[in-house]
Amino acid sequence: MKIAVIGTGYVGLVTGTCFAETGNEVICVDIDKAKVDKLSSGQITIYEPGLEKLFLRNQREGRLNFVTSLEEGIKDAKIIFLALPTPPGEDGSADLKYILGVANDLGKLLTDYKIIIDKSTVPVGTSDKVHAAIAKNAKVEFDVVSNPEFLREGVAVDDFMKPDRVVIGTTSERAKKVLNELYAPFVRQGNPILFMDERSAELTKYAANAFLATKITFMNEIAQLCERLGADVDMVRKGIGSDERIGKRFLFSGIGYGGSCFPKDVRALVHSSQEVNYPFKVLEAVMEVNETQKMHLIPKIEKYFKGDLKGKKIALWGLAFKPNTDDIREAPALYMIDALLAAGASIAAFDPEAMPNVKQIVGEKIVYCESRYEALKGADALVIATEWSEFRTPDFDKIISLLKNKVIFDGRNLFDLQQMEQLGFHYESIGRRVIQ
Repeated sequence: MKIAVIGTGYVGLVTGTCFAETGNEVICVDIDKAKVDKLSSGQITIYEPGLEKLFLRNQREGRLNFVTSLEEGIKDAKIIFLALPTPPGEDGSADLKYILGVANDLGKLLTDYKIIIDKSTVPVGTSDKVHAAIAKNAKVEFDVVSNPEFLREGVAVDDFMKPDRVVIGTTSERAKKVLNELYAPFVRQGNPILFMDERSAELTKYAANAFLATKITFMNEIAQLCERLGADVDMVRKGIGSDERIGKRFLFSGIGYGGSCFPKDVRALVHSSQEVNYPFKVLEAVMEVNETQKMHLIPKIEKYFKGDLKGKKIALWGLAFKPNTDDIREAPALYMIDALLAAGASIAAFDPEAMPNVKQIVGEKIVYCESRYEALKGADALVIATEWSEFRTPDFDKIISLLKNKVIFDGRNLFDLQQMEQLGFHYESIGRRVIQ
């Protein structure tokens, strides 16, 4: 099939590349000429494991191309995916100006039947608004479909190529037939394509992310209790995760969730609830707890240094909101950087991928190191904010030789308590006993 993808951000680039990988002809459209030139020359613009190999192969074989002209991009396409940003407004609502702007332009450009698909995460009712915006100027038939993405940063290629399910919101039999054919190569193992109405599909995306955010937040609340009651959150996690009704995933406690999806989607769902006069009290609590959790290590650090962090050097491992991405949106590390700098500490940071993005925001207020061990040189303590694999099994003898003090504050519970005790560290984590 011939496909147009409008927007070359995270969702758009993954979507376009993966559809090209199954033999479709894909044209990606973006108004940013510099970005289009970069992509056209074979330079990928996001970090996502496994994506670059597919990107280069499909570009080389002529199935993946990039243009700045919307008219050129959609001319021969049968399916048009809208993968545009929906940034949160001050009130938490999703801003639809980019999607509705493109929808308005599309109405003037359509010359034959096309399926326009909302791939972006959008509030309930957006498909109706997109349809109305296109219909104002369209002189041909078209369908608007909701097809939310369920991509996890760091494993997005696998998620797209082998989805748990494909959710498609449409009441059009014509669109159903085309999209069933489009997605057939991705569900050969029998995972379902779930057809439903547009509004249910839109809400499904928000409900899924809100539920996962709630699950994470619940475990962070349990971790808080564990610290006060002398229990071990890892043991509790295993105990409840073995119950198939609960499941093992998203039960790891830490310093809160971040990224581009959970914070934005939870806020947007709360806002949608308020618009229909329903107070979504659970999600309001989730947001409140998560904001507090991002700073959970700061009082521990301040207490260890007796309330005086002036002149203390802190080594910070991890800046991205999660491993295997360079995404720093709502990353807990950024919150901690602000708090530590405000208290008079200096910071030497290392992250395998996210340092350039942090530098754009934080600038030279912190030191960016070439390796995890360089960050430790002369530091008074190590703080871990992201669970990158390379942080899990470090050379502890080297850590001891480089740190001024054998002190670790671990926001991701990477290390074994018994091992930390044997090595003589002062070690504080989340929801577990303090080693000192």
